[in-house]
Amino acid sequence: MLIFFLVIVSLLLGSFLGYYVRQIIARRRAGTLEAKLEQKVQQTKEEVTKLIKDSEAKASHIVEIAQRDVDQRRREFLKAEEVLLGREKILSEKIGAFDKKETDLQLKIEKAKELQEDLNKLREKAEEKLEKVASLSKEDAKKELLSLVEIDYQKDILERMKKMEEQGKETLQARAREIITLAIQKTAVPHTQEISTTTIVLPSEDLKGRIIGKEGRNIKTFEKLTGVELILDETPDSVVISCFNPIRRQIAKIALDKLIADGRIQPAKIEEKVAEATTEISDVIKKAGEKTLYDLALIGVNEKLVQILGRLYYRTSYGQNVLLHSMEVALIAETIAEELGANSQVAKRGGLFHDIGKAIDQQIQGSHIEIGIKILEKFGESDAVVKAMRSHHGDYPHDSIESIIVTVADSISGSRPGARKDTLENYLQRLKALEDIANKFEGVEKTYAIQAGREIRVFVKSDKVDDLGATKMAKQIAHNIEEELKYPGEIKVTVIRENRVVEFAR
Repeated sequence: MLIFFLVIVSLLLGSFLGYYVRQIIARRRAGTLEAKLEQKVQQTKEEVTKLIKDSEAKASHIVEIAQRDVDQRRREFLKAEEVLLGREKILSEKIGAFDKKETDLQLKIEKAKELQEDLNKLREKAEEKLEKVASLSKEDAKKELLSLVEIDYQKDILERMKKMEEQGKETLQARAREIITLAIQKTAVPHTQEISTTTIVLPSEDLKGRIIGKEGRNIKTFEKLTGVELILDETPDSVVISCFNPIRRQIAKIALDKLIADGRIQPAKIEEKVAEATTEISDVIKKAGEKTLYDLALIGVNEKLVQILGRLYYRTSYGQNVLLHSMEVALIAETIAEELGANSQVAKRGGLFHDIGKAIDQQIQGSHIEIGIKILEKFGESDAVVKAMRSHHGDYPHDSIESIIVTVADSISGSRPGARKDTLENYLQRLKALEDIANKFEGVEKTYAIQAGREIRVFVKSDKVDDLGATKMAKQIAHNIEEELKYPGEIKVTVIRENRVVEFAR
């Protein structure tokens, strides 16, 4: 029991002693932390104080720099103000001097007018006295004096007049040659001579048989749709497309190239490729018209007129490409108009459109001038342009200087050595005359002159012309050709009538 009591007392004393020791250690640690915190706070205060002093120093420096800059600007402003005030003073003095000079000049002018009036009065008085003394009026004395001088110097006057006239002619001729030379030098339009055939090289000779087709159905379909003649026997591994119409010939070339590349040559495919080629040629024609306007820097032209203009790319006149010829005429006319002080834009447009009627003269009756006038009026070209283009062949009087310029430019372009070939133009006119004879008959759908004019093929509408009518038409066309045309040899007339029935299964 005593031992138990002693153990308990020992435990209690140990607990109190441990608690007391821990309290002492905790107090010591707390004192250390507080010291450290106070030290840290003091250090922070010192850093903040230093930072504030540095900031104040920097701010003071910035303010000082800004103040110096403001002072500098103020000095410059004051200096500029002094300069402006000085200039204003000088300007005021000059204005004052100018006003004074103007006043003095006005006084002198008024004084000169008064002196002129006095002089005129004195001259009138002197003339009156002279008329009284001479018993002649002023006009009579003038006439008598001139008649005496004319009698004495009549020969000298005539010689002087003749000399001046000759010098004037020489000067005008030299100036005209200079203007024309300048116009030609500024024109750089290439010209190519057109031919009436196109050759396509075939990958193999076997393709000729496929182009002809069974019983010739492929070649017949192709020639009917395109209006050209295919010549297969003259050159190995090649096909010659013959046609006087360059648009038809180009459509046929593109279509045949497509068929050869596709490999399937049959009537249905031929129709498809010919339609595609026709669309492509329309795009080429439009681009040719747009390029021409771009090269000539012309704006405000109707889109349909651009399309018609592009058709001239495939049109020739005496072997000369009509579109290039029109560009050349436009450039020459513009240069001449600028030299003479005329309206260069009207002259240029008149020169460009002077042969616009040739783009569709094969489809519409009438001269290319009349057709061109209607086209330009329909698509909004001005009266000045129409008047400038319609007189280039003398069918209309020259209503303006621009019309004379266009006529001269057309003559310059067409009369260059090698620019035109009469033989080709006559040949094309003969072929067109052949087609025109057949197109006059009712029921004719298409007409193509082929084999250099030795054959004409006429496709008729089956619902309007029967077999007997086709026979009669062939004889009548041959008779009309004999009556109206002169030609060597003979011309074969072929009238083709066929029925085609199309139906769809749906």
